[in-house]
Amino acid sequence: MDLLDNREVVQMAFQGNSTVKKVILNRPHKLNALTSEMLSQMMNRLKVYENDSKVRLVILKGTGRAFCAGGDVVAFYNFMTAGHWSFGASFFKKFLNLEYLVATYKKPLVLAMPAAAIGSYVGETYFLSRLPGYLGEYLGLTGARIDGAEMIACGLATHFVRSKDLQLLENALSEVAPSETIEISQLISKFIGKPNLKQSSAINRLEIVNKCFSGETVEDILLALEKQTENGREEKWIVDAIDSMKSSTPTGLKLFLISLREGRRQNLVGCLLHEYTVICHVIRRTVNNDFYEGVNAKLIEKDKKPEWRPSKLELVEEEMVDRYFGRVDEDDSEPLQLLPRLNLVQDNNVASKL
Repeated sequence: MDLLDNREVVQMAFQGNSTVKKVILNRPHKLNALTSEMLSQMMNRLKVYENDSKVRLVILKGTGRAFCAGGDVVAFYNFMTAGHWSFGASFFKKFLNLEYLVATYKKPLVLAMPAAAIGSYVGETYFLSRLPGYLGEYLGLTGARIDGAEMIACGLATHFVRSKDLQLLENALSEVAPSETIEISQLISKFIGKPNLKQSSAINRLEIVNKCFSGETVEDILLALEKQTENGREEKWIVDAIDSMKSSTPTGLKLFLISLREGRRQNLVGCLLHEYTVICHVIRRTVNNDFYEGVNAKLIEKDKKPEWRPSKLELVEEEMVDRYFGRVDEDDSEPLQLLPRLNLVQDNNVASKL
């Protein structure tokens, strides 16, 4: 039973036949938000399937209308405020190791991935930094949500399958049990729908996105966005971007921008190690209390009026941000140890989109 939510027992389900296995997140009322116990179960079962010569394919899916909303932030917050920050560090060690296992998995994985509903720092510096132009900066700094068509357009998903066809696709994969990526892709292609990219999508404005979000600092980016509105460009995505950035933690914005751009020069391992160090400082309150303040204001009290410290971008000093990248100075702090893997990041993982 998980310390984060002791009311729930069956948070994961494992189904399938001898050749096709299904790993199912089973917390639909929580949008399948992950707990520490769920991470452990997924890790253990995925390792078993990877080493089973009979298993040819693994399907990851979620019960209900969402695949996964990330970590259970509210439960995590409640536990952390009552306990020691090292519990959070333990949770993120599992989380990052699971990401690494999935990214380097030796067998084909098929994922059903709905559009992002909750912004998360974990794992973003690797995949957002590899999006076209400065789209990663836009998505990360504004927390903008994107739909299936947009995920296909920017390369975050490979196939677009409508909800009504997902069960048919799952049945077909289970019956045929293809073992090669090309075979899986060909089979999924029989069920793909035509994504319709909205005219108002920021992805259709990549030239402007690049012009604004290529700024050297967060202040430069925000100024460039505001100049767009002054020039008569009152497009909703620009206004929303400005509002989101002005309501976000100033420290967090600067921290993210530096981390994302550092991620462009790192491989997956480097990005995950970097993120773990940053996360430890965040939950340990090395510099400020912004993480806890944000969760409390937006998800607990829901007054949506967090008191960031510092409260303005110009008050966030370079030395403050640099402290997030240094070693955590506590006796019981241990660096992230990733699972030993023989293969590097492969591109054999296929993502289908709701």
